[in-house]
Order: sequence, then C-alpha cells, then structure tokens
Amino acid sequence: MADHHIHPSAIVEAGARLGAGVKIGPYSIVGADVTLGDGVELISHAVVAGRTTIGARTRIFPFASIGHQPQDLKFKGEPSTLSVGADCIIREGVTMNPGTEGGGMVTTIGDRCAFLANSHVGHDCRVGNNVIFSNGGLLAGHCTVGDFVIIGGGAGIIQFARIGPHAFVGGMSGLENDLIPYGMALGNRAYLSGLNIVGLQRRGFSRQDIHDLRRAYRMLFAQEGTLAERAEDVAQSFKDHPIVLEILEFIRAGGKRSLCTPRNAAEV
Repeated sequence: MADHHIHPSAIVEAGARLGAGVKIGPYSIVGADVTLGDGVELISHAVVAGRTTIGARTRIFPFASIGHQPQDLKFKGEPSTLSVGADCIIREGVTMNPGTEGGGMVTTIGDRCAFLANSHVGHDCRVGNNVIFSNGGLLAGHCTVGDFVIIGGGAGIIQFARIGPHAFVGGMSGLENDLIPYGMALGNRAYLSGLNIVGLQRRGFSRQDIHDLRRAYRMLFAQEGTLAERAEDVAQSFKDHPIVLEILEFIRAGGKRSLCTPRNAAEV
C-alpha cells in the first residue's frame, strides 16, 4: 500500500484491488468489487461501485457515480460489470451504469475517452476508443458508439442506437436512428446533415479519401432507387476503398433502429 495515496476521509472497502500509484481523494468511495488500474486518480467526492474496472491513468472528478445499479427496472441484481479503459477523463457528475441480463451483462468503454460534466452512459452500451461526450451528452441503454465519435453538448441518444466510427452528433440533438460512420447528425429529431468533414480533416484523412467519401455519400442518399440498390452501386464503384466499404458494412449489419437519413436533397 506504500505507493497508494488515500485521503483519510476516503472509504476503500475490503476486497478492492488497487494498482500502483493510485490516488483516492477526499470523501471518495471505492467498493469491494472494484479494480483501479495503475495511476488511477479519484480527485474527490467520487464513487466507484459494483463490479467495475477502471483502466490505468484514468481520472475521475468530483460527484461522478461510476458502476452503481443500472437504471433499468428489469434489473434484478445480476452480477453484471462495467469496464472503463485507460487514459480516460471522467468529469464532474458523470454517471456510468453496468450491464444487465437482457443486454449481455457488460458495459464497456474504450481507451482515451473524455466524458465531460453530467454526461451519462447507460447499461449494456459499447463505447469505442477516443470518444468525446460533451457536457450533458446522454447515451441510453444498449447503444454502440464507434471510435473517434463526438457527442455534442446536451445531445440525447435513444436506446439500441448505433453510431459509426468518426461520426458527430451535434449539440442538443435527439438521435433516434442509427448514424453511419463519418456521418454528422443535427437537430431534434436528428437528421443526417452530411459528413463529419472537419473531424476527418483533423484526424489526417487525405483529400482523396474525403473526396471519395463525398462521392459515395451522394450516391447512397440520392433520390433514385432504393437504399439497397444504391448501396450495391456504391459497392461496385468503391470495391477497393476500405473507408467506403466500412459504411456499407454498417448499413448491411442493421440494427433495431432505422438509418438516420438526410432531411431533404440539400443535405446530399
């Protein structure tokens, strides 16, 4: 315990597993079934409960509630888990729930994610790496969020929704459908408003890749034919383009929600 820094007012229940260099600040509580990786820091007044694992060097700020019983009225106390990756930032008032029997028993969050104040991750969600939740971003249960997604402030995501990698959900949006990889959704209820061009540029996608994505997007959401027919045309035109094929795989995989589509021709 010599390399742990635990404030005298903090409570660490017997059985909790603490990695090297863990810091637990004033009035924080760590439950008996919690694992904190090397270098994890609870700033103060943070609570980590349940069967929760926090990855190395993740920092948790005051009044965050991590791993408590999920907000699912069907939950009967099953031994579900929450796993948070390494190098994450979990700011004030964030809530994250473990899984349930009806959703696979686990909620998972990847590495290098940032959850800003009062954001929420519901039960049985799968969140990828390098994801950003702005203040008040709300993810209902059973959602899947790909790598490098950004959720704008005050945005709400309906249960069972899928959000593909590199997508962007605008602030105050209400997303009730699946959002394609690299797509941008805006509004309440949210519609597909084009591609996340700014995000692609910031992450170093080439001009040619962005040009090809734009061409594929226009083909996919044109007025003529069905979506299935247009997807087949795109597959033939971009059969050697892995980024475009990623969008097609997302569409073909389907889910419990319909696809978020443009509101009118101006968004195509």
